[in-house]
Order: sequence, then structure tokens, then C-alpha cells
Amino acid sequence: MEKIFLLLCLIIIITSNSINVEARHHISKKTKSKKVNKAPSPIEGSANEPSPSPSPVLPPPVSPVSSPTSNVVPSDPSYGGGPALNPEEDCIFDVMEYGAVGDGSTDDTEAFVATWKAACQVESAVLLAPADRIFMITSTIFYGPCKPGLEFRVNGVLMTPEGPDCWPKKDSKRQWIVFYKLDNMTFTGTGTIEGNGEKWWELPCKPHRGPNGSTLPGPCDSPSMIRFFMSSNLTVRGLRIQNSPMFHMKFDGCEGVLIDQLSISSPKLSPNTDGIHIEDTKSVGIYNTVIANGDDCISIGPGCSNVEIEAVTCGPSHGISIGSLGVHNSQACVSNITVRNAIIRDSDNGVRIKTWQGGSGSVTGLSFDTIQMENVRNCVIIDQYYCLSKGCRNETSAVSVGDISYRNIKGTYDVRSAPIHFACSDTVACTNITMSEVELLPHEGELMEDPFCWNAYGIQQTLTIPPIDCLQDGLPLAIGEAVDYSCSI
Repeated sequence: MEKIFLLLCLIIIITSNSINVEARHHISKKTKSKKVNKAPSPIEGSANEPSPSPSPVLPPPVSPVSSPTSNVVPSDPSYGGGPALNPEEDCIFDVMEYGAVGDGSTDDTEAFVATWKAACQVESAVLLAPADRIFMITSTIFYGPCKPGLEFRVNGVLMTPEGPDCWPKKDSKRQWIVFYKLDNMTFTGTGTIEGNGEKWWELPCKPHRGPNGSTLPGPCDSPSMIRFFMSSNLTVRGLRIQNSPMFHMKFDGCEGVLIDQLSISSPKLSPNTDGIHIEDTKSVGIYNTVIANGDDCISIGPGCSNVEIEAVTCGPSHGISIGSLGVHNSQACVSNITVRNAIIRDSDNGVRIKTWQGGSGSVTGLSFDTIQMENVRNCVIIDQYYCLSKGCRNETSAVSVGDISYRNIKGTYDVRSAPIHFACSDTVACTNITMSEVELLPHEGELMEDPFCWNAYGIQQTLTIPPIDCLQDGLPLAIGEAVDYSCSI
């Protein structure tokens, strides 16, 4: 019996151990088969996103991106420094975090370029130059193409070097900031773009800045401050732009441009400081902007069409100009330009069309509507004998000017010049000029000269003050020699 009892105990112990081993094995299998969900990478899929085509389709202007919310972060380590971004936050690329100092004297060019390269890769990114800082950068080209929705936001001060002596010799003296081959980009902010133009204006090669008021021979290169080149769907809004060495802002070869709520200023005698200059550019809107400078408030060069200018205050200045056009016997084509609800004050010209002799092409489809003149010389002027010296020869061809409407042009003029001046080409008359509700009175004193017309044809829909009896009815019998005046832009 004792042996049987010991045998039964041994069997029970072996069976219990076997059950425990099997249970542990079963639990281990369950644990190993359980799946663990890994957190996704914040940059997953961003590295291979395609860049926009260098030749984008050009739709009408777009509104600026006001609240960028992309969750993609830069993934290319070749751009150097900069903070790691939280993918849940807006994609704001602060130049201070890419090495900018912002003390007004340190060269921050490299920091801006590094910030641009990083922001360029991210959709709806914001390059930020923060408030309460002064950033000095040298001549720089900000290259595209970039991801759409890029915003260059200046809330502080962004300025040029101090005059020609401080301009790096390796840099172009014809431009400062260039935005090149971009689509769907916004240049905005609450800050100031400062050109430090005073020393450039005093170069002896500038008009009347040489000894005894002379103008010494050049070269006389001076930088335009901001240039957009071969770009589309651009918005420029809210900035103060001042004291440019030359043009404040240029648009070359662009399409789809919205300019809104700018303040552009430089002294009345600062030479060649056009406020906004456009050429070879189409579909432009300029709104709610104040410009005071030493040259044209807005100048429209060859190759421009479908331009609307509204609610602009201009002056002191040289007015709003179409041209100059046709220089060096070139072809110039400008069409469908509208200026409305504007104020021009204390300016050498009001609304002006200026062409050189010897050119070809046409200016057509212009409307000047509801413009208030305040102490303006040459309120309404067409000058087809534009010349910067006394040595320009008479030519037998000219840019054709026609289909021009002046409506509701009222205010006061400087009596040193006739308020209306139509000096059209001897061989290519100005045609289809319409005058309606044009009422211009002397600002001080009495009219010294009557309105002037030469080879100008059109109609007066209402009585003009002062009367413009020199405007001829109908059409001319001949339009000069066989020159191709047709344009397709």
C-alpha cells in the first residue's frame, strides 16, 4: 500500500507541472501575436511631392493666403539650420531661427536665403521677418518654382545697404530683391521696405546733380528695389515701400497681379523713382494705394494689357503714364487699361500717354474715368514727341493712339501749362478720343494757354471746361506710311 501511495503522488506532481508549462506557452503565444500600432512619421510622403511646373498655367489673380495650415515640414537636410517644426502648427519659417540677427547692420542675406529655400518646399508656408527688427540684405534673387501658397511676410524693416559705396562689388547695381519664376505667391506684411536711396539720387550722373546743375555722363546704374520676373498669380499687399534708389516696384513678364493697400513714397525730387512699373505683363489690378514720389506714380510699358487701376491717390509725382513707348523704333503694344476713382495732386502730369517718334504698334482701349485733379500741370496729355534731349529727329512712323475715353475728369490745374494737350504724330493721327464731363479750372490765377491739339480726332459728348475746340471731328483722310500698327498681346 505504501508503494502504491507514493506512485500516485508522483503522477499528480508530473501532471501539475505539465499543465503549468502548457499555460505559460499559451500566454506567450498570445503576447507575441498581438500587433503594435506605430505612430506615423510627420514627414511621411513629403519628400517625393512633385514641384510645380516651371511653366505654370496662368489663371486670373488669386487672393493671398491669410492662414496657412499645411502639416508638412521641411525634409531636405541640405538647407542647414532652422528649428524642428511641430506638424500641428502653421508652417511659419522665422528668419531669426535660421540665423538672422536683425540689428540693422549685420548682413542677414544668408539667413533669408536659407529660410526661403526651406519655406519654398512647403505648401502654404510663410517666410517671416518679424516686427521690431531691422534686417539688412544685399542684392538677392529668390528663385522658384516653389510649392503654391508661399507668403513672404515682412512685419519688421527690410532694407538695402547704405548707398553705392556700401553696395557689394560682386552684386548687380540694377536690382535689389528679385522674385523669379514663382506662381501663387504673396508678398505682404505690416512692415517697411527701406531703399536708402538718398546717396544714389545725389550721384553726379543723375539729372541736374552734377556741377552747377549739370548732368554728367554715366554709366549711372541704380537698383530698382523689388522686381517680379516671369511669375504669375502674385499678390502684394499692405507694405510700406520707400526711398528706392530707382523704381520702387517692377513687374516684368508676369500675369495675374493683385496690388492692394500699399504706401509707396520718396521725395518729390528723387530722380527716376517710379512707384509701380509694369511691362510685358497682363491681367493686373492696382487698388487702394497711395503713392508720392519723384517720377511716375504708375508707369505702364510695352506689352501690357487688361490693367485696372482704382482708388489710387497719386502725388506729388509725374502722374499716371502709359509709356514711354516706341523708343529706338521699337514696336509697342498696350491695350485695355482702365483708371478710375483716382486722385492726382501737386503733380507735373495727370494722365499721360507718351511715345517716341519712329515707333510702331498701338495704344488702344484706354479709359480714364472719375479722376480728381488738384493743382496738376498737364492734367490730360498725349505726347507723341517724347524726347529726353533736344536732338530727336522727326520720324514718319509712330505708335498709333486710338479709342481713348476721358470721363468725369474734374479739379484744378497749374496755369503754367494748358490743362489739355494732344500732340499727336504728323503722320499717324490720334483717333476716337471721347471727352465727357471734363471740367478743369485754374488752381491759382487765370488760364494762360488754351487746350492744344495737333492731328487729334474725336468727339465731345458734353461741353468741356475749358473748351477744346481744336479736337477734330470724324477720322483723318490718311494714316501715314504703310506701317504695321496691329498688335496681338
